[in-house]
Amino acid sequence: MTVEALAVVMRRHEGMPILERSSLRKFSEWLQYAHQQGAFVLIDKPLQWTSFAVVAFLRRHLHLRRIGHAGTLDPLATGLLILGIGQATKFLSHFQQLPKTYETTFKLGATTETDDAEAPEQLRCPECTVSELELHSVLQRFRGEIEQIPPRYSAIKYGGRRLHELSRSGIVVTPKPRRVFIAELELLEFTPPYARFRVICSAGTYIRALARDIGDALGCGAYVVQLRRVAIGPYTVEEALRPEELSQYVQLHASVQTTC
Repeated sequence: MTVEALAVVMRRHEGMPILERSSLRKFSEWLQYAHQQGAFVLIDKPLQWTSFAVVAFLRRHLHLRRIGHAGTLDPLATGLLILGIGQATKFLSHFQQLPKTYETTFKLGATTETDDAEAPEQLRCPECTVSELELHSVLQRFRGEIEQIPPRYSAIKYGGRRLHELSRSGIVVTPKPRRVFIAELELLEFTPPYARFRVICSAGTYIRALARDIGDALGCGAYVVQLRRVAIGPYTVEEALRPEELSQYVQLHASVQTTC
């Protein structure tokens, strides 16, 4: 193998480095950019963490305040978050507009107020009688450009307040539908009442709303029981670091610097 083949290539955006698993050998260079100018990092968000909790974790361990992310994941979702540090935060909107890829599991025959497993289940069909043929037929309606009403429990603002705040206050409102694009909606596995999908969609798409609407179209209801974001454009969760891994690299770098 040549020296060139062994060289580590660190991807950049707007001239600032992106820390990924394949470029960890350049961690020291990335950390210097993060402190002096700006940098990006791919993080695999753990279950039950809020997206802000990931931001707070990085602030504590990197000792930097100016950190943001390029798209919220619900606490019950896992997967790829792209974070910007320092001047890189100005360019996070570039990532927000990229298509997103998810792997998700819906439970058919029931609904919840939040359209996911955060709220108690309300059974609509005690026994799911939907066939795989019926499911495939309904899925056809949800490919391409569709109209989608955001979930009542979401961060979208309505009259200056977030929808989830209004809903938890007992105020029921109906947000305006939005046009989104579903580039791919593939049924990966169907074991009633559970159906697992791969979804590639435009920015602004709610997978919880997709589950709700597919369930309504089937006449039995549905909600999200598992959701993982596996890609944002060309960036994949396989290249993302777990928060504790990033912390270990920060500590290792600090110990090396102390020794030197």
